[in-house]
Amino acid sequence: MLKYRTMKNAFLTILIIAVVGCDPIPSNHVRNKNKNENENEEQTIINQFERQLKKDLKDDNINGSISAAIVKENKIIWSKAYGVANIDDNTIADTSSIYRTGSISKSITAFLMMQLLQEGIIKLHDPVELYFPEIRNLNEYSDSTKITFQQLASHTSGLIREPELEDAALGPIEEWESKILLSIPKTSFQSKPGERYSYSNIGYGILGLALSRAANKPFMEMVEEKIFKPLSMNNSYFIVPKETKGLLAKGMGGGPLGELDKKTPEKEHDGRGYKVPNGAIYSTPNDLAKFMIANMGYSNIIETQYLDLMQNEMTPDGEWWQKYGLGFSIYQDSSMKVIKHGGSVSGYTAHLAFEKGSSYGVILMRNYNWGISDLSLRSHILLRELKGLETSHEN
Repeated sequence: MLKYRTMKNAFLTILIIAVVGCDPIPSNHVRNKNKNENENEEQTIINQFERQLKKDLKDDNINGSISAAIVKENKIIWSKAYGVANIDDNTIADTSSIYRTGSISKSITAFLMMQLLQEGIIKLHDPVELYFPEIRNLNEYSDSTKITFQQLASHTSGLIREPELEDAALGPIEEWESKILLSIPKTSFQSKPGERYSYSNIGYGILGLALSRAANKPFMEMVEEKIFKPLSMNNSYFIVPKETKGLLAKGMGGGPLGELDKKTPEKEHDGRGYKVPNGAIYSTPNDLAKFMIANMGYSNIIETQYLDLMQNEMTPDGEWWQKYGLGFSIYQDSSMKVIKHGGSVSGYTAHLAFEKGSSYGVILMRNYNWGISDLSLRSHILLRELKGLETSHEN
């Protein structure tokens, strides 16, 4: 009997050891495995994106450059540049090369507006004339056409795209405010304020000057103090300093069938007339990535509620390309929501986009206008593939 008990106890001991030895793989090991798989798939997608940019640059055959950065949550996870930044001296582009942002400047102007809203300096539905009475000089302005800050920032002011003033977009940057004032009587309405979406460059010019009046501080100074400095956007400027001009990529307009135009982009460095709040900023993808990260909510300079206002539709029902928040275009389908803005000025194109759900974002900048590559399309494809990583691992 004693021998039987001893054998039984030994058998139970072996069974317990066997059961313990067959325990499931620890959950943290599974999580690490999934994380590694996700990172490998992420890198594969980025590698494909990189190969595509190189191919685009080669196919465009302009001897220009493309610089790009990819963001995930609050970090830049990839940043590279390809091609020639200056065709005259064959300077190779790198991640410190500076480009013009074009209309991405509008997103920065709208961000400043939300900061002033947060500080209680303005209200979105304030008539702009409260702070900037000169707006009453708009052609056909009346009590029934009063324009609010929100309408200017969402392109629902009803104003025409450009003022009918000769050389409105020319002149020293220091004189941009006077160009706005001269442009106002030459600017008319094409629809009633709030009635429909209608992209207006002069509308954003007026917005920038009105914000300056409301805060009683120069517009460019406010952008530098409230956005560039706190976000450490150290390579972003309205006027590129002399000591940094060697980093400025040389813009090339024209193409594909005609001659490249290097003179017009060069001339615009000296001044853009009234186009300061809507298209004057110079930057790099890495600097714009810092701005993007702030707009994704990873910053203490603006509260989430104001970002949500910017990133939700403020336009009446219309086609998908007419969906605009405050300083951002919005694309949304059943699988993703992309907050974005493009930019195109003589010699430069740029695109900034991030996907709300996955917290991935991408910035592309180029020192030429015409190209086979569609920067918006490239951004959307990348963000959709990166978004797919999140979906596949949830399943």
